[in-house]
Amino acid sequence: MILFDQVGAVGLAYAFYYPLLMSWVWMAGAFVFWLRRERGRPLFDAPPRTIETPGVSVLVPCYNEGDNAEETLTQALALDYPDFEVIAIDDGSSDNTGEVLDRMAARHPRLRVIHLAQNQGKAVALQAGALLARHEILLCIDGDALLDRNCARWMARHFVDDPRVAAVTGNPRIRNRTTLLGRLQVGEFSSIIGLIKRAQQSFGPLFTVSGVITAFRRPAVHEVGYWSPDVLTEDIDITWKLQRAGWQVRFEPNALVWILMPETLRGLWKQRLRWAKGGAQVLLKNIDIFTRPSQSRLWPLLLELCASVLWAYIMLLLGGLWLASVIMPHVGLPALASPLIPGAGGLVLGGTCLAQFAFSMGLDSRFDRGIGRYYYWMVWYPAAYWLISTATTIVAYPSVIFRRKGQRARWVSPDRGVRMP
Repeated sequence: MILFDQVGAVGLAYAFYYPLLMSWVWMAGAFVFWLRRERGRPLFDAPPRTIETPGVSVLVPCYNEGDNAEETLTQALALDYPDFEVIAIDDGSSDNTGEVLDRMAARHPRLRVIHLAQNQGKAVALQAGALLARHEILLCIDGDALLDRNCARWMARHFVDDPRVAAVTGNPRIRNRTTLLGRLQVGEFSSIIGLIKRAQQSFGPLFTVSGVITAFRRPAVHEVGYWSPDVLTEDIDITWKLQRAGWQVRFEPNALVWILMPETLRGLWKQRLRWAKGGAQVLLKNIDIFTRPSQSRLWPLLLELCASVLWAYIMLLLGGLWLASVIMPHVGLPALASPLIPGAGGLVLGGTCLAQFAFSMGLDSRFDRGIGRYYYWMVWYPAAYWLISTATTIVAYPSVIFRRKGQRARWVSPDRGVRMP
């Protein structure tokens, strides 16, 4: 019983202090980023008009995007940039995607279409586009993404300013906001994704670029062997490959793209499980950096990933201990507070989380008009986020460990939610 008490006490302490500490670390790092790069900029700031504007190839891999391709490509073709092309890669779609792409290519001279005979996965589609692109800068987006017309200008300046920059990731914003899940994700992309990228940029390297909006320097991608076809999240993998090779990866919050996200529990689960599996693959693939002092700048990222995995399994352990004390009271197990029912400490943690949401939404209000009205819905987010992140992490790691090596990662059409009118 003493051991039971000790395990419960240590587990509860870690479950409480880990997210509390990281919340303040992320806010502090994001504040430093704001001081250095965003302070004083006006609402909806215009992009810098640099003298040098290298050519940009916009790569749009598509798999069963017949409902979204025309809107996505029309927006991409409307970029405010002097020298660019758009390359749409039909990755063996089984719907009318190919016909839509060919019809648009006949009307738009800037648009080229590549047809792959069979579905090979997003990594292979991106590589096919990269090999046939005319320009050195590859701006990669998803088949449902709507680019802001100034996006290319904001991103290209990083490649001009510093030849060591291999990738610049942008700032995804949620388009579909008609359901509770959609509204929760509006806050999540500010408070979790945008805030963490700002913080990581302040402290050093990024954990991952956003697969939906990232520009790459083609020679750097070629040097590291392009995107890996056997990983479930090619965006995380290419980020680590580039940074391990000594290249820099940057975050540009002004590079906006509007995306569709899942608005069903099933769709959200599938997406987040894939993300969790991608994180597991990165951990297992890059664990050797701890034996390489030359890679020490990446150690904090991997340590934080290990800490988050440990947190998920501790939450599982605590839940099991609590359940055992509830259903077997006759055994004499000491009572353990449920990790999912907030006490006084939970109120502190919840208050910190809401402060994080308020701070991050304030940062992103320059880009997303009226984002503050979604703050009300964020009161539900901490519990939902903990549940889904814990569950997907617990499921992901055994799945990745026992996954057949070299297995091709092919995509299926995701849940794109309820479209805004």
